[in-house]
Amino acid sequence: MDSTHFYRDTWVEIDLDCIFENVKNMKRFLPEQVDIMAVVKANAYGHGDVEVAKTALEAGATGLAVAFIDEAISLRHGGINAPILVLGASRPTDVAIAAEHNISLTIYSQEWLDEVLKNNHGNTPLTLHLKLDTGMGRLGIKEKGELQTILKTIEENPQIQLEGVFTHFATADEINTSYFDQQYQNFLQMLEWMPNKPKMIHCGNSATGYRFPEKVFNVVRLGIGMYGMTPSLEIKDQLPYQLQQAISIHSKLVHVKRITKGEKISYGATFTADEDMWVGTVPVGYADGWLRKLQNTHVLIDGELCQIIGRICMDQFMVRLPKKLPVDTKVTLIGKQKDKFISVDDVANALDTINYEVTCSISFRVPRIFLRNKRIIEVRNPLLRHY
Repeated sequence: MDSTHFYRDTWVEIDLDCIFENVKNMKRFLPEQVDIMAVVKANAYGHGDVEVAKTALEAGATGLAVAFIDEAISLRHGGINAPILVLGASRPTDVAIAAEHNISLTIYSQEWLDEVLKNNHGNTPLTLHLKLDTGMGRLGIKEKGELQTILKTIEENPQIQLEGVFTHFATADEINTSYFDQQYQNFLQMLEWMPNKPKMIHCGNSATGYRFPEKVFNVVRLGIGMYGMTPSLEIKDQLPYQLQQAISIHSKLVHVKRITKGEKISYGATFTADEDMWVGTVPVGYADGWLRKLQNTHVLIDGELCQIIGRICMDQFMVRLPKKLPVDTKVTLIGKQKDKFISVDDVANALDTINYEVTCSISFRVPRIFLRNKRIIEVRNPLLRHY
């Protein structure tokens, strides 16, 4: 037994052809000198880090970005040798392990750099990107004096290579561009504080790349767009090409029963049948990322929208069926059946959240099936990884 098997009737499908096309289309759209850094943090936004990373690199990405060192090491263990940048804060005591795996880290303060030098007893070569805080207020240097001190420290320590400098926009996906413009001007000003600029300068996420390709310098960090989801509904009409949603989520009916008018369903008895009806049980719950707030929304069964009735349980929910359907009938939570389609955005709207959160919330216990040319090329089930 290994992680290519699973023994439940719920799974995620990732169409890697969509990932490939989304990266390829962005590469075609951007100016020729601009590279793509594929953002595969959070298990590639819930899609599968190694598989997505390999596909993005095949499609033309030249580097990868993650949130912390563990995610970078996971990619290395998956056989990926491409450049990887950790965007978040790393512990200064962990620089040796980053250097050992050829992982670039982010400098975000002089204090952090001092601690790195103090802990780097063997003077291990280390590649770094400098984070500038232009208005996101998260990580990064804001003051000219601190920046100049950092640059001087780097000059005095040849084991440190400054490979890049970057910032992040807070409102690139909003129609009103005033704050974006302010951050961009801040970035230009701060770059002037650097007499010798590193080879990589990047400020653009997906939204910036789509809307302001002339302002991304020489790298775009392609995240949400790579997965075929719009950065925000506000700019959906401003996208330069059609995005292809890569993820779909499916299950099956495991039990079908007839209930009579007046019977109640699930915890709290919040649903009461208004007539005799057929009810199906689906083995998905909030432990899988299908949250209780999705009660009364719909899934696709036999090509029809079917309402979730009663509270969603940890591992199961119930649906109102249009008629008696056989056990093992396919249920689509996100994706297409016949002429109907449920998008990630549809689910996000129901949850009053963003599409990022929906896919990132799909639990590790839901197996991922990876497709190329409509054929299964890999199955990953983390629950069975130790067997």
